[in-house]
Parts: sequence; C-alpha cells; structure tokens
Amino acid sequence: MKNQIKIQETIKSFKKKINIPSDKSLSIRCVLISSIAVGKSKIFNLLNSEDVNNSLEVVKKLGVKIKKKDNFVEIYGLGINGFKFQNNAILSAGNSGTLARCILGLCSGTEKKFKLTGDTSLSKRDFSRVIKPLQMFGANIKSKKNFLPIEFTGSNLLRPIKYHENKGSAQVKTCIILSAINTQGITRIKSRKSRSHTELLLKHLKYPIKIKSGKNYDHIYVRGCNQFKSFDYKVPGDISSASFFIVLTLLSKNSELIIKNTNINPTRIGILKILRKMNAKIKIQNKKNYKGEFIGDIKIKSTKNFKSINCPQSLNSSAIDEFLLIFLVAAKSKGISKFRNLDELNKKESPRLNIAINFLKMIGIKVVRKNNDISIFGRPNLILKNNFHIKNFLKDHRIFMMSVIAALTLGGTWVINDKDSINTSFPTFLNLSKKLGAKIS
Repeated sequence: MKNQIKIQETIKSFKKKINIPSDKSLSIRCVLISSIAVGKSKIFNLLNSEDVNNSLEVVKKLGVKIKKKDNFVEIYGLGINGFKFQNNAILSAGNSGTLARCILGLCSGTEKKFKLTGDTSLSKRDFSRVIKPLQMFGANIKSKKNFLPIEFTGSNLLRPIKYHENKGSAQVKTCIILSAINTQGITRIKSRKSRSHTELLLKHLKYPIKIKSGKNYDHIYVRGCNQFKSFDYKVPGDISSASFFIVLTLLSKNSELIIKNTNINPTRIGILKILRKMNAKIKIQNKKNYKGEFIGDIKIKSTKNFKSINCPQSLNSSAIDEFLLIFLVAAKSKGISKFRNLDELNKKESPRLNIAINFLKMIGIKVVRKNNDISIFGRPNLILKNNFHIKNFLKDHRIFMMSVIAALTLGGTWVINDKDSINTSFPTFLNLSKKLGAKIS
C-alpha cells in the first residue's frame, strides 16, 4: 500500500539542531483574527498544513482577499462584521476542530446563513460546548444532535453573556471571545486554564480584553465592537510538533537535540513539566518574548532512568495533545505512573485515551483503567521484537506520529497505515525524522 510505512530498526544515536514547523494553533488564530482586522496583515512562517490551508479557504469564502507570497501570506481584513459572502454558503473545516468551533464565533455577527461541514472524523465530534454559548449570544443554530453539519445564522443584535467554561477548552474559549468581539457590551468568561494564544494576540493588538488570572481559572472580560488594525506576525515553531522529537531523543541512545525557535507559552508546556518530573534531561535556552508569546530553544539529551509520576491534574490542559507521548515515556519508567481525569483525550480527532490504552497493552505494558483515570506499569528494560501493524485509528495524525516514535525507539518491525494523516498538522514529519537518521520505507 502506498499510504503506509515500514520501520524495521531503531534510530542510531544523533546530535543535531533542527527547526520545527510553525505553531498550528497560532497559525489558525492569525488567519481568523486578521480577517476581521482593518487592512492588510502579513503573516510570516504560516504553517503549510491542511488545517491551516482550510482556514485560508474558509475566510476566502467569507469574502476576504488572500495573497500567498514566498515567505508570508497577505490577508486583507474586512473589519468586524464585514464579511461578504453568498447566503447558504458551505464552509468546510476539514479535520480542524479549532477552525470549526472558532469560525462560528467569528461569524456570529453576520445575518447570512451558512452550512459548516467537516470530514468524517470531525463530524463525529460533539459541538454542544460551542452551540450553547452561541445561542446565548443570539445566534440561530440547527444541527442533528449537536454534530456537523451545522446550519448557522448570526445576528446584528447579539447580547453579551456571562459564561463558565469548565472543560479547559481553548477552542470553546476562543469561540466565545470571537463572538464577544461581534457583540456590543462586555462579555464575561470564567474559563478553566487552557492555551492563551487568542488573548495574547488580542492584547498585543491593544484590543480591550482584560484577563484576571487565578490558580485554576481565568476571568476574561471582552468589550465588543472595538475595531482594530491589521498587523504583521511571524509564527514560531509548534511545541506539539516538537514534542515528538523531544521524546524520540529522550528514548534514543546517546543522542542530543536542540529544537530552535519554539513557542514555549506557559499554557502549552505541560509536557516539559511532566517529563522533567520523570527525570527527563530538558533545558530551555535563549528565551525571549515575542508579541506576548515566549519563544526559546529546547535542548534535549537521552535519558536512561525515568521515574514514574503521579501526574498533577492541573497540568492536563497544558499537555492534552502530548499525553500519547507522555504515556510512551511512562511505559519505560520505573514504577507505576498515574494519570487522572483524562476524558478530554477521547474528545479529540479519535478516542485517543481508548486507543492509547490498547496500544500500550499491545506492546506489553500493563494498564489499569478506572473511568478516565489510568495507571501505567512501567518496564524500564522494554525492548520489542514482534511485528506490529497500526491501523483503524481514524487517521488521527498524532496516533500515527506516536507510533513512529515507538517504532524508532522500542524495536520490532512496524507497519503503520495512513501516513497522509500527518498532512493535517505536520506534513514534513517523516522527512525530518529521516534527517535525524530514521530508516523509514
């Protein structure tokens, strides 16, 4: 099959410096927020992936002019409530939950109707968590049991709301913030801690948004209908993409890697905090502030003696996309690692918690599950010699890449299906792996 790969040997030791592709979350937010700015924004280093390209296509359908240059994209924003599109337009979010949920908030101030669709995976994800607050604002939404496709009509008479977001979902929070921008008055959000890219970008643009940060929750106040100007932005590297090579280095022998210019936003580095607690050799170098975001170089060295962890639940939201990799490290750790309240993992592109447990058991790791809590019984000397075939994982890009890291570090012969899944977020993943010495056919 053309859409599968084979790995038959572990990666040899390496000592390299690499750049990782641009941050997907920030790339999508830059596209959406620049589309309601006034004037021409230039976004440098925009991630070239399916999710981001779908974001560009969606705002183009809303009437926004896009010009792609050699090293940046020009986006000609139409201002708040300025979209111009045909009634009953069809907008496709592809596989992107971020795009799908956030575009609804972005369009809440338009009175034209559109239909939002997505691929098979996205169409299985529950949208009730954004439908409820958007209906409170005054949007009209029709769906079958809160799943895509959604028929959506906004309003020019939106009312500000008070909302308690208790899942730690940055997608929901951003959807509400974008809807609040379309709404006269002050919207108040009590939001469990989650990635903060939307707030930081709006603060950089001097939009009237206030954040009072607490231990577990942020209180966010958004004053609506304040127009802002276009902007230039250079998107840094993605910590979620970097994480695959962090764990590859940690689990490889006598290896060292520096990942340059990576976004180390405090709400995104849960994996670094967790792995350090497990004895991983990870350092941050050359840290700097760029328009509210922190960027740095991540230096990683091979680690032999991993410790088990009783993972603090407070780190869950800041590591939600990286738990698959953390579980791999737990599998090689001494003792029993415990993780709690991981229900959000099953709300991703696939039921990742379920798949991860089956994966760990497949490679000989004992896992005990109670509801959404799991205990992983580590085997520090784990070496695989069997044949493994990874399939039927709903083409989840992170499952594919995690399987590659396992194959390159644990041994055995692996066939992994659906390599095209990486086009969602990290199209160059396999090429970058090969540059480090991975033999993949």
